[in-house]
Amino acid sequence: MFNKAFNNYINNFKGFTREIWILTLITFINRAGTMVVPFLSKYLKEDLHFSYDQVGWIMVCFGTGSMLGSWLGGKLSDKIGFYWIMIFSLFTTGIALFIIQFITSFEGLCIGMFLLLVIADMFRPAMFVSIGVYAKPENRTRALTLVRLAINLGFAAGPAMGGLIIMGMGYKGLFWVDGATCIIAILVFALLVKERKTNLISKEEKKILDADRESVFKDRPFWVFLFACVITGILFFQLFTTIPLYHKEQFNLSEFQTGLLLTMNGIMVFFLEMPIVSYVERKNIDKVKIVTLGCLMMAISLLLMLINTWVGILVIMMIFMTFAEMFAFPFSNSFAMSRAPKGHEGRYMAIFTMSYSLAHILSAKVGMKIISLYGYQYNWAFMGVLGIIGCGLGIWVIRLVSKENQLNPEKVKEIHADFEHPAEGGEREI
Repeated sequence: MFNKAFNNYINNFKGFTREIWILTLITFINRAGTMVVPFLSKYLKEDLHFSYDQVGWIMVCFGTGSMLGSWLGGKLSDKIGFYWIMIFSLFTTGIALFIIQFITSFEGLCIGMFLLLVIADMFRPAMFVSIGVYAKPENRTRALTLVRLAINLGFAAGPAMGGLIIMGMGYKGLFWVDGATCIIAILVFALLVKERKTNLISKEEKKILDADRESVFKDRPFWVFLFACVITGILFFQLFTTIPLYHKEQFNLSEFQTGLLLTMNGIMVFFLEMPIVSYVERKNIDKVKIVTLGCLMMAISLLLMLINTWVGILVIMMIFMTFAEMFAFPFSNSFAMSRAPKGHEGRYMAIFTMSYSLAHILSAKVGMKIISLYGYQYNWAFMGVLGIIGCGLGIWVIRLVSKENQLNPEKVKEIHADFEHPAEGGEREI
């Protein structure tokens, strides 16, 4: 029985190209070294002694830079190619992390964090495009999930190591390690992976696409879905903004203990996400329904934080949040890409990644403001109610897509042909 379950799990990882495995490796190297983000709010509050409001504003600059970087990454990937955008972004981010540790003023960190994230988040839409290019058409969803697993496996190791680095070297050590892993990861990628051009289109196709360039702004289900994604992002990013501070102030947890909780999240995702994705794909379950369930579980996880007298609630909360993450994020990517007509993938994914950048801004600023005015309990209650609103938006998207399919099924089939009719035996979506 165990051997059968183990073999079924291993089968989920077969069929990927060499480039996808290398991309997965460099993603793991980079993510394992990304120790600054989980401890950034603690660094700003406890090491530099900024107020909650100042921490909130720095995180706003962080998120604003992320939005601009996501937009630039998508646009420039279409102009000059994803390959060089990935190399420029990650290498320059490494250098910037070495420098930003020496900036300690409030104004300097606002500017520094903005510029850092402009450069760093150019990488994300470029990476989405690279997966579409290097993965086989029949396993693009699993390729995306494989890369997410690398992110989470790195995330499982990173925070715990980050807590130890802080205890041994101080917060400055995080910037050195994070910068070094960015540079190492992209050098491995540049040495082992050759540039591959995206599929070219004819002049006639280009004229049609240019004429229809505004289609993304007319896609009502996509925009309602983006609002739902913003809400799931706001809830999830509490893990990196308000929750680490809450661990210390309410339960007196050390950085290492906070890191262990985040490590548990990464380990669970590593072992469970791929089987969940494979099951949903085999059963052809509606992706938006799964995302909506994820949003509901995020709401529950934050409402559980209202129990503030028992430290064990932090473990239960993390379990709910982890399952919510596994339901919400892989299928959000899939749905967003499936909405894109041919030739508009970069444009759609840039806007999609910008929604999470906006969520990062709002998560930090709104959360910190509520805590500074009313305390942590009000923040958890607000976030829980916001999650219920996100579930309502998800139900709305399901109804809009159903109505769209009933009114004009032929157009839907034509626009999403690459996703509705993949190679034999393959998945339906990237």
